[in-house]
Amino acid sequence: MSVRILNANLLSITRIELLQSLKRGVLVTPNLDHLVKLQHDREFYDLYQKAEWVVCDSKILYLCSRLLKKRIPEAIPGSSFFTAFYQYHKDNPDCRIFLLGAMEGVAQKAMERINASVGREIVVGAMSPSYGFENKPEENELIYRTINASGANVVLVGVGAPKQEKWIFRHKSRMPGVDIWMALGATIDFEAGNVKRAPKWMQMLAMEWFYRFLMEPKRMFRRYFVDDVKFFWYFGRQLLGIYRNPFKR
Repeated sequence: MSVRILNANLLSITRIELLQSLKRGVLVTPNLDHLVKLQHDREFYDLYQKAEWVVCDSKILYLCSRLLKKRIPEAIPGSSFFTAFYQYHKDNPDCRIFLLGAMEGVAQKAMERINASVGREIVVGAMSPSYGFENKPEENELIYRTINASGANVVLVGVGAPKQEKWIFRHKSRMPGVDIWMALGATIDFEAGNVKRAPKWMQMLAMEWFYRFLMEPKRMFRRYFVDDVKFFWYFGRQLLGIYRNPFKR
């Protein structure tokens, strides 16, 4: 079952249900920023229709769903879900993870911290690609070879939306041994300890976005105070029954 918010179908699923069910496919975790982008980026929208797992990342979206006939049972932030995922599979030798993303050296640091936490090498490889790597065929070939050689069957791509989702769908066929793809933004930075999550009380109050703004005001100002506020205009139209999917006439 899913919950329709604007032009995205978000799965009505709990974290434990997702942990138990996620065996194969592409996981995307929409937040307000994603839903705004889905109003004008046709390729991004089409990829969302192909993703097997579309899971609510945002406490704000969760609260908005309470105004609809169907509700999302809980928000599942991608960064905290990934931690739960590797802890859930810590004793599963068939779970082998690769980290792709973040700045130089950060993915490697995240790999070391995760493996130390789990007590085994559950993360079998890590790579921090260069800026603009998606447009560099030689670097992409290197990524394919590295992931394939690692034996990973789970790949987390954290290079920001919609770049990460587009990269996954354009290139995943070159890495046939990968069963699960996760598009999870800043998760690698969180796991490396480079970026701190908001305090629990701010997460509970749906204020994690404000904490991130305080940490990086220049980078996050436009996203949170210009782009993302458009969501409430679109959602208000949905509540009034006058929202129209821009890609369906």
